[in-house]
Amino acid sequence: MKLRAPIGAVLSSIGRHGTLLAAGSIFVGLAAPPLAAALKPYLGVAIVVMVTLAFLRVDPVELRRHWTRPGLTIAAVGWSMLVLPAVLGTLALATGLGHLMPGLYVMVVLQLAAPGLMSSPALAALIGLDVALTLAALIVSAAIAPLTAALFTHFLLGHAVISPVGFGLKLFAYIAGSALAAAIIRRLAGGAFIEAQRPRVDGLSVIAFMYFAIAAMDGVTAHFLSNPLLVVGLTALAFALALGQIAITALVFRPAGRARALAIGLIAGNRNIGLMLAATGFMVPDVSWLYFAVAQFPIYLLPHLLKPLARRLQNNP
Repeated sequence: MKLRAPIGAVLSSIGRHGTLLAAGSIFVGLAAPPLAAALKPYLGVAIVVMVTLAFLRVDPVELRRHWTRPGLTIAAVGWSMLVLPAVLGTLALATGLGHLMPGLYVMVVLQLAAPGLMSSPALAALIGLDVALTLAALIVSAAIAPLTAALFTHFLLGHAVISPVGFGLKLFAYIAGSALAAAIIRRLAGGAFIEAQRPRVDGLSVIAFMYFAIAAMDGVTAHFLSNPLLVVGLTALAFALALGQIAITALVFRPAGRARALAIGLIAGNRNIGLMLAATGFMVPDVSWLYFAVAQFPIYLLPHLLKPLARRLQNNP
């Protein structure tokens, strides 16, 4: 069973330049609004593909090692799903953001309460970090997200905008369905073949990642032309939240090794706002939609900027 040589070479090349291509896809979506609008209805499919490829790329033995020694995974999940949302959410509440910009406040709360990106393992692979640790933390985060999201939205918004049962079923469908699909593929193709195809799997992950970025840009260009200061301000806020959470998390988990600390920071700083929107039935104000879109900027741009740092940390953990 072989991938055709030209296709395999192209996918490997895409994987090698994944962070740059992912960053560039943001600008494709901004420059081609009709394309972004056309791709937007299939964002859910892109998420499933990314998670399936993440499961496919990880060695099952390596993933099981994180279950048999779960201390670091539990600490990472507790920090990103409980400590950070509590501290930053309370800070947002204290600043009066809910009175100044209610729509933005709702989206910030949803962002802080969200689990890590479904594409976090793919991001970790692109910049050379611990994919198994990232995936293990993502699975546990997704398992507890229905309860923690309901708790924080109730405390910070005054009512629970997330239905724990419905949200839990959606998360289960994404995670379990993707894991099953990856297991079937690995079983049919053989573990040795899959391990040999890692560069090509990375290439496929980049393509799915680019698709999501382009689709997420739907409407951003029009908003920028009508109110550029608002778009710039929301973008600055998105970068501040992402970088702040990555940096603080990396410092807290420094004793576990700098490379692992950065991998955990990647989960904490990049959260799945889209999944939270789906769980609310997309019933959010217009400014919330805009913030969701610009929050993709740090998600797609930071991996390219962090890749040299990740390489140094891997070589000097």
